[in-house]
Amino acid sequence: MSLKRKNPPATSLNDPKKPKKNADLTSFFGPPKVTAASDGKTATLGNGAGAAVAESQPVKFDKDKWVAGLSDEQRKLLKLEIDTLDPSWLAVLKDEVVTPGFLELKRFLQKEIDSKQKIYPPLDDVYSWSRHCPLHKVRVVILGQDPYHGHNQAHGLCFSVRPPTPAPPSLKNIYQAIKKEYPSFSPPPKNGGLLTPWADQGVLLLNTCLTVRAGLANSHAGHGWEKFTQKVIDTVVKLRTRGVVFLAWGSPAQKRCEKITGARHLVLKSVHPSPLSAHKGFFDCGHFRKTNEWLESRYGAEGVINWDLNVQHPIKGPETSEPVKVTETQKKKPQEAGPVTELAKKEDAEKKKDRALGEDDDEFGAADDEDAIAAMEEIAQAEAEAEAEAESETEPQEKQV
Repeated sequence: MSLKRKNPPATSLNDPKKPKKNADLTSFFGPPKVTAASDGKTATLGNGAGAAVAESQPVKFDKDKWVAGLSDEQRKLLKLEIDTLDPSWLAVLKDEVVTPGFLELKRFLQKEIDSKQKIYPPLDDVYSWSRHCPLHKVRVVILGQDPYHGHNQAHGLCFSVRPPTPAPPSLKNIYQAIKKEYPSFSPPPKNGGLLTPWADQGVLLLNTCLTVRAGLANSHAGHGWEKFTQKVIDTVVKLRTRGVVFLAWGSPAQKRCEKITGARHLVLKSVHPSPLSAHKGFFDCGHFRKTNEWLESRYGAEGVINWDLNVQHPIKGPETSEPVKVTETQKKKPQEAGPVTELAKKEDAEKKKDRALGEDDDEFGAADDEDAIAAMEEIAQAEAEAEAEAESETEPQEKQV
């Protein structure tokens, strides 16, 4: 018997008979393997044929039972995850959030809060990416880096800002690239930057780091978010077997995708849309049309993304599989937008000005993205090296005089 039957089909994936074929595959190989844990955690997905059809099968997750198995400290530290992480994601990340590294991250965040530090995005929005884009709907992943660190900017979706904040420079360049591929494209009114219509269709807008201290870019980097968000990416790669497009803009995002190989998923690489790098090829990368062409080959015409953002109501993507089953107490409507945080105090604003030399308000404090910061550092380093070289050339001459 051919082992190829265990892998997802490579062609004719928009065949209307596909669900029936998956059902036959499941009935032949049996349901996904599960393993029972002794600490109260629910079953985890297995490998082989079961994993191949897992995305079309509801993952049974008894959240109440899982929470009951946590220690008192874990329940306290993980309250945000318990209350706001979408159950489709919590079901597959529940083991990750109880690791020593993640719990230490939560202790760090608690210290930030206890010391009266303002954190962005608002806590209720830290996991808004999971609620707008449940795991079983992911078809595209756009990777960002650090959340915006100003008032009413970050709200849990990379590149996106909540009205009335205008679209930041990188997002304006993204609009320009889409317009070049789709002349009928319309950005949000009033120069807006809200990207929830994309997320609601199955575009996972994920930052590498999920929180930041107000006014201080990259202040929460290196504390554990990177490992967690890599687990999110790895989960998508493993469980979304029908195929996902990863848009990797800039070297940090490309490093996150370097292990994604084979024909199951598509990784599109380009320079970052930052004003410091977009002119090096981003405007002509063609990623948005290439994404839709590939999605149509996998999901059919109904699976493409409508990139137009000038819409009155969220656009829902096609139902490609069943959501995670949860208990009655878990069923609650996710907030479309978290609470707006208060304005930073005047002294915080002054400190921010001192930290950001040459700050430009239109550039969100000259910290629009990590690539922009890296580019500035490279320029400074090049200048320093040139200066050092010039000095080394003149020193021998001075000694001879």
